[in-house]
Amino acid sequence: MEEGTGDSENLRAGIVAGNSSECGQQPVVEKCETIHVAIVCAGYNASRDVVTLVKSVLFHRRNPLHFHLIADSIAEQILATLFQTWMVPAVRVDFYNADELKSEVSWIPNKHYSGIYGLMKLVLTKTLPANLERVIVLDTDITFATDIAELWAVFHKFKGQQVLGLVENQSDWYLGNLWKNHRPWPALGRGYNTGVILLLLDKLRKMKWEQMWRLTAERELMGMLSTSLADQDIFNAVIKQNPFLVYQLPCFWNVQLSDHTRSEQCYRDVSDLKVIHWNSPKKLRVKNKHVEFFRNLYLTFLEYDGNLLRRELFGCPSETAVNSENLQKQLSELDEDDLCYEFRRERFTVHRTHLYFLHYEFEPAADNTDVTLVAQLSMDRLQMLEAICKHWEGPISLALYLSDAEAQQFLRYAQGSEVLMSRHNVGYHIVYKEGQFYPVNLLRNVAMKHISTPYVFLSDIDFLPMYGLYEYLRKSVIQLDLANTKKAMIVPAFETLRYRLSFPKSKAELLSMLDMGTLFTFRYHVWTKGHAPTNFAKWRTATMPYRVEWEADFEPYVVVRRDCPEYDRRFVGFGWNKVAHIMELDAQEYEFIVLPNAYMIHMPHAPSFDITKFRSNKQYRICLKTLKEEFQQDMSRRYGFAALKYLTAENNS
Repeated sequence: MEEGTGDSENLRAGIVAGNSSECGQQPVVEKCETIHVAIVCAGYNASRDVVTLVKSVLFHRRNPLHFHLIADSIAEQILATLFQTWMVPAVRVDFYNADELKSEVSWIPNKHYSGIYGLMKLVLTKTLPANLERVIVLDTDITFATDIAELWAVFHKFKGQQVLGLVENQSDWYLGNLWKNHRPWPALGRGYNTGVILLLLDKLRKMKWEQMWRLTAERELMGMLSTSLADQDIFNAVIKQNPFLVYQLPCFWNVQLSDHTRSEQCYRDVSDLKVIHWNSPKKLRVKNKHVEFFRNLYLTFLEYDGNLLRRELFGCPSETAVNSENLQKQLSELDEDDLCYEFRRERFTVHRTHLYFLHYEFEPAADNTDVTLVAQLSMDRLQMLEAICKHWEGPISLALYLSDAEAQQFLRYAQGSEVLMSRHNVGYHIVYKEGQFYPVNLLRNVAMKHISTPYVFLSDIDFLPMYGLYEYLRKSVIQLDLANTKKAMIVPAFETLRYRLSFPKSKAELLSMLDMGTLFTFRYHVWTKGHAPTNFAKWRTATMPYRVEWEADFEPYVVVRRDCPEYDRRFVGFGWNKVAHIMELDAQEYEFIVLPNAYMIHMPHAPSFDITKFRSNKQYRICLKTLKEEFQQDMSRRYGFAALKYLTAENNS
């Protein structure tokens, strides 16, 4: 009986024997030995999938890990940021440019949904470092239910010329009887599935693997014309001719779930399972008597709080330790008895960040006038997204502050929305929750940094821009020569207290609504100073842009060049976060110009958690005042004499 296809008693015996090897009969993985894992990852969706796989590996692991990611430029940008901000100890990540490898495999016609990237596992001997001897290769749709070190230990069982560790295919695909005229590639019996591969790289190189698979592919393509299952077809064709290359892994190392598999025959008990492979685009809808168990295992890691995986591996040196040591040093310099310690700590918190969580596609206009709307939000403001998309057709960059579970809720919400799915020019960047405060300015910085247009409209999620604002701003950029001057164009802000508002189609309509009391100038009754310098009385009759002077507590919504200063991270939660930014623009000698035919309207909503804290917690207000004073001192240090007016303005306000 072949291993992996035998009856369940044989399988049980195999598992018991396998487990007993941990007692020292077989060579085991050394305590701090690094386990190398290679994954091909391209595009927005794959970089989401790979996170779930990585979480499942990190959850069980007790060894340092080195991920080798063969990624296109999109996945590399996303995953490089994710791993840098995740800061998991004893994890190293290297990237290999998948786009440079395309020419190695582009000559092979492939019908599989994975496209050209589905063939790149063939070139790993050439791509990975020459001194790397062995690697575990994984598809992105894999979930681990055990420590990956157990799989790494299987390399010790390879004998003779065995260089590939693979699990037998659990579908009938290669038997060739699925439908009339079904002609699969040649394979040994049922063939092997390449979702999990152990590659003995040094031996493969000596065997001239590169020539071996190329000659086989060229020969078979003469009759087959294209691959149906990408790299898997070619691996199987090579193995059919050279069966001695394979060490057959027990089937629990790659339990394949798709509609044509017979994976239930591979295990007796779900506790025997080690790796689940969702090898079908249909993912969680496959037919299997244990599908609920598999689904829940997958969802556990999908929604698992990634911050909990930042645990140290005691006794093993870590390259990531340098970053965390710097962080610890910064934190140790803070006074824990300071009543504002939690506020100060927030500045140094590294939030795990997943850029471009959904597909993004946008080419800025060639005339260099393009403007991206920038905003940030949490789960309770999600309902604003569709309305903003209807009001603003230009590019949008959003930072969303979510937990892992909320990120999945957001994904389901977005994928179920026709409005959001029809828009590819919205960049959704997830910043994962951590700490006590809403890091409003960090979120703004993330959204502002990841744009591809020369200008940004710094807005808030609870404002709806007037219809046509995008085009109007692009014209104003030219009219006011923003490219060559330091200007901040102000979009006057209004508000309504009505949840159902007939949105004004023109300035004239807006003015009559102001006169009727349906609309108000923004915050006029609670925080007049925030927008008073906009000079709404002048705006009513203005037909040309006009300049206004900075005043204390001014916080208008502005359009500026993308190279404007960042927001100051010390301001978290509610209060002074925009005021400080506008003050810095003024210190850098930006001119404030009010646009005569632009407006935005604040829509009503329940007060945020942070404004409630600000109102109810005296210590919160004291700390905000302290941070404000420290910010102003920093300003006078940075900008010298010019910044004195901020101190005097503050004293008079």
